[in-house]
Amino acid sequence: MIYELQKDQFMNCKHLLQKERHIEVQAIIEGNNSGRIFVDNASEPRSGLVWLGNLDGFVFIGEANNKMFNLEIKKVLREQIAQEAACLDLKWFEGFGHQVGWDRTIREILCEQSYEESNQKVYKLYESAYKTYNEPIIDEVYTVLKVTKENLVTYSLLKQSFFVSQITSFWNSVESFFEKGIGYVILHEDQVVSLCFSGFVSGNMHAVNIETILEHRGKNLAKKVAHIFVQECFKQGYVPYWDCMEVNKPSIAVAEGLGFTNIFDYIVYEYQF
Repeated sequence: MIYELQKDQFMNCKHLLQKERHIEVQAIIEGNNSGRIFVDNASEPRSGLVWLGNLDGFVFIGEANNKMFNLEIKKVLREQIAQEAACLDLKWFEGFGHQVGWDRTIREILCEQSYEESNQKVYKLYESAYKTYNEPIIDEVYTVLKVTKENLVTYSLLKQSFFVSQITSFWNSVESFFEKGIGYVILHEDQVVSLCFSGFVSGNMHAVNIETILEHRGKNLAKKVAHIFVQECFKQGYVPYWDCMEVNKPSIAVAEGLGFTNIFDYIVYEYQF
C-alpha cells in the first residue's frame, strides 16, 4: 500500500536523501518548498515518490529495489496521479531518480508507457571559481533591481503577471518566497523583462531560476542578472545551484561563463499522461 504523507511527516523521509544530489527534493522534505510525498510506510519509509510543488516533476527516492513499493507506485501513477494531472492540465510525466540506482527500476515501472529519456546537468558555483570578469555591461535603458518588499510596492511588481507567475511557479506565494529566497529583476520602462531568483532552497544552497521575456533576449540580460544574483548569494554565505537540460546549450554557456562546476548528471524519463 502507498501512503501520502502530511507535511508534518515529511521529515520522516530525511534519511532517504543523498548528499550532493537534487536540491528540489531536499527543499520539499525540509518544508521550504511545496510538494507531495508518497511512501511505502508513513513512519519508517524505505522508498518514496516526491511530486514537486511546481508540477515540474516526480522524484523517486530511497531504495530502488523495493518490489512492493515499485508495484504499488505503478498503480498510483496510472490510477491516481494521472487523473489528478488531467484536472491540473498537466500533460506530461517527468520523473527521475534521486539516487543513481533508480534508473533501471524506473524503466521497469514505466515499461507499459511510451517514454523518452533525456539528460540533465547539475552545477554548483563556489566563490573561488566565480568569474567576475565575465559580468557584462548592459544597455542603460535597463535597470537592475533587488526584489525587496519595498520595491514590490514602489515598482508595483505584484501587478506584473510575468514576475508573479515566475515566483509562484516555485513558491506558494510571493510572501513565502521572501521567507527563504532572494532575487533580482531587470526593468525596462518599469516593467520586469528578466529575473533571477531562488527556485528551491535547502540549507545554504539556492537553486538558480532565470527567465527573460522573448523580445528582450540576446541583450545579455540573463547573464547580467545571474551575476548579480550569485554575488548576493556569496554575500549571504549561500551556494548557487544550477540544473538544466544537456541540450540547453545557452543555459550551459551562462552557467559555465559564471564559473559553475558540473557536479553530476542524471536521466529524466517522460511520457504523456
